[in-house]
Amino acid sequence: MKKGFIIFLLMLAAWGCPKPQAEQTTAPEVAARIGNVTVSQEDVEARLRLLSAEDRKFAQTPMGRQNLLNIIAREKLIALAAKEEKLDESDVYLTLMEDKRAQLDEIYEEYATQTLEQIWYDKLKENGQLEVTDKEIAEYYKKYPYEMTVRQIILDNAQTADQVLRTLKASPSKWNTMAKQYSVAPEVIRSDKFSFMPGEFIPSLEVIAATSASGSVQGFIKTPQGFHIIMKTGEKRLSRKEAEPRIRTVLENKKLDAVLEALQNKYEVVIYDKNE
Repeated sequence: MKKGFIIFLLMLAAWGCPKPQAEQTTAPEVAARIGNVTVSQEDVEARLRLLSAEDRKFAQTPMGRQNLLNIIAREKLIALAAKEEKLDESDVYLTLMEDKRAQLDEIYEEYATQTLEQIWYDKLKENGQLEVTDKEIAEYYKKYPYEMTVRQIILDNAQTADQVLRTLKASPSKWNTMAKQYSVAPEVIRSDKFSFMPGEFIPSLEVIAATSASGSVQGFIKTPQGFHIIMKTGEKRLSRKEAEPRIRTVLENKKLDAVLEALQNKYEVVIYDKNE
């Protein structure tokens, strides 16, 4: 009798225990409700990520969170009112959205291109195609242990370039006046002087600078950028430590140029010069 009673209790306990249920998904935590629009905590977190570090810190305080929710609620109210008036169907709205979509498409395409280029470049490095050895750096430094400093004026036509060159040959002190009056590259005027090691600048201009005495005016030399007049202002020897990272970059770029030259032999490249 006692054994039967125990079995009965066990059966009763088993019947009274809740049966296991399928795992329930938790509804997103609601931060605010505006009409039939719900603002979840995830929406708030997404907005926080768009804020500056300082604003984000404040928005995570009780007062700051309340202010942020008020801002979001105001935006939702405006959106509801605008849609009720069917402004989202207006020509003005649709035109602006179409323009913005076109802008975003351009941004996406540019990002896609840059990303693909970077991945391709990284693969070249991983494959060792752009690897620069210490021996190569030492040999380059032995040949080019210096940097040159020049000033330049860039002009858009040969006639003006010839006129400016003649003036500067006779009176180098008029350099600033000629640069302000005729240069088509104002940024060059602002920088005034710039320095480079062999391999860091336009090859034809590097040769002119290397074979010129400091203070001499040379030109005009035509490049894709225009007609250049340059004045060499100085030259100095660099230490191996100063030169090494710059030489590494120069040699990497030379190896990259070799890869690109091989690609030009594979794919036809035609550049049309509108000035020709």
